[in-house]
Order: sequence, then structure tokens, then C-alpha cells
Amino acid sequence: MYHSRLKNLRSAMQEAGLDALLVQVPENRYYLSAFTGSTGALLITDSECFFFTDFRYIEQAAQQCPHCTVVRVQERLTDQLAEHLAGWQGRNIGFEAHHVTFQQYELMQQKVPQVNWRPVTDLVETLRLYKDREEIRLIRESVALADAAFAEILPAIRPGVSERELAWRVEAFLRQQGASGVAFPFIFASGPRGAMPHGVASERVLQEGDLLTMDFGAVVNQYCSDMTRTVAVGYCDDRQREIYQVVLVAQQAAVAAIKPGVKASDVDAAARRVIKEAGFGDYFGHGTGHGVGLAVHEAPRLSWNSEQVLQAGMVVTVEPGIYLPGWGGVRIEDMVLVTENGHEVLTASPKQLLVCA
Repeated sequence: MYHSRLKNLRSAMQEAGLDALLVQVPENRYYLSAFTGSTGALLITDSECFFFTDFRYIEQAAQQCPHCTVVRVQERLTDQLAEHLAGWQGRNIGFEAHHVTFQQYELMQQKVPQVNWRPVTDLVETLRLYKDREEIRLIRESVALADAAFAEILPAIRPGVSERELAWRVEAFLRQQGASGVAFPFIFASGPRGAMPHGVASERVLQEGDLLTMDFGAVVNQYCSDMTRTVAVGYCDDRQREIYQVVLVAQQAAVAAIKPGVKASDVDAAARRVIKEAGFGDYFGHGTGHGVGLAVHEAPRLSWNSEQVLQAGMVVTVEPGIYLPGWGGVRIEDMVLVTENGHEVLTASPKQLLVCA
């Protein structure tokens, strides 16, 4: 698996005119090496793969990365790079522009001045767009665990419980069931706080008649899940039902639009059209979705300005919402796999409006 990924990367490097690539983004590093530690860098050439790390991770790297030559970093990575690139006068070495700071870039130029340092963007990320069979299996496991957490938390949703308590219960369940971590800080936003799309769990106590938006996900075997459901607490009035139905129809329209060859912006437009026609266009200000894999937010983006074309093997979220200041909000989110003939919704939790006592 890693040999084929490296082969594909080397083809991309050749097209970009690179003689080597320095990889430090944790997700990219794992994708190409299987290394799960916190410190390390890959130097990939046309025929070799070096893994640089310090004393703490030498044994781990040797076990997890048998296809790499493991190099111990004594003090600074740039010192080891200077040794390995000593004879590379005038060659082009790529580095991940969105990860390396200007200070680090200056140090690389100072320590290894004989090469041409080239900033690159999305070289590895483009490969990660297309999930292979094993990646899809792992994503399914992560999604299934999030679904189980939703079913587990429903009986606990009632007036008098705080958003933070519910969030902790979900996290505890995920970890007890095998998650290595959470995919992001959970969003539990009730009542008027539901108007904040990223309203992380607070001490606010749920009240009768609230809507509660819950957005959470797990990390299982390095792969993330991401789902959102909005439920009513105690009872639900007609306006809440109306707005919930608009979001549900918009979400279903966007899911239905997903298939290979469709522009990501067209999927966004399918959801946005429903919400706009219902009179809530000004209250849906974020994109309809994003890719999920080793990172919880990765390409492709389902937004009005995205130029990405969907292809089989991509995994995206579909999560339109309506957010009314002072009133609250509704968001519904599924993870969806783009298949050869269309799509498959991976999230199995019910989407009808649930009223929790």
C-alpha cells in the first residue's frame, strides 16, 4: 500500500519538477509512512524514502516504517538534511508551504543553501482525496461509532442537563468503545446558542422547548468521522418544525446531487437553492460540506466557489444549516461516499425531527 502511494507521489513530484519532497504535515506523514508519533519528517526522493526523527521515536519508526530508512535527528532536522543533501547542488526540493513557517524556511535556506527550496501546496493532499478500500473500511468504522454515540446520548437529553455534560458523555462513550480521540471540539449548542454554527459546548442548561444541535466525531485507527443532528427538547413548535424541514429537504437535495463528474459547487447550490427559496438564504453562510479522512476537514470543499469535481473514492460531509440570531439554529450532517455510479450515505442515524423528553 505505501509503495503504491509513494509511486503515485513520485509521479506527481516529477510533474512538478521536484527532485525530492520534505513531508512534515502529520496526516501526510502518516499517509506515506504509517508513523503515528508526534515528531518526524519524510524526505522522499525518486528512489528512496528517509524518515527523520529523534531518540524518542527511533524504535517506533523502525517498527512502523519498514519501507523507510530511519535517520536519528541529533539536534535539528536541518543538520541531518544538510548531510543528506550535501551533493544536491542546484536540485529542487519541495516543502509543504502551508506547514513550514517563514522562520523555518529561513533556517532551511541557511543550513542547506546549495538546493532550491520550492514551496508546494496539496501535492500529498491531492492523493489523499481518493480513499482506497482499506481507508473506506476504516472510515466506516469511525462513522458507525459516531452513530452509536448518537443513539447512546438520546436518552440523556432532557431539561436541566448542560451542553457540556452531554458532550462529555459522548466523548466518554466514544473512548470506551475504542476511539483514540475526538475529531474536533464538540459543538453542543442549545436554544439561542444554536445560532452559532461552531458553538462549542458550554455550561448552558437545556430548557423545555430548546433545539439542540450536536456536532461530533471520533478518530478510529487515525480516520475521522463527523456528524450533526438537531433535536428538540421537551416539545417542538410549528416554526421549529418548519425550519427543520427546510434544512432536511436542503440536505437531501445536496446528497441526491452527489455523483462522479459533478462539481462540488453544484452540490452546494442544490442545498442553497432550497434554503434561499424558503426565505432563509441570508442565514446559511457556510459551505455545504468538506472532505473527511485522516483530517476532519480536508479537500474537497462543497462550497459556492469550489472548482473541485467529485470523483469516486471521495468522502464528504453534507451539512447545510439555518441560523437565526436570538432564536437558534438547525443543522443536519451526514458523511457520504462518492461511488462509481453515484453515492452512498455512510451515516445511519435517523434524520426525522426527534423530540427528547
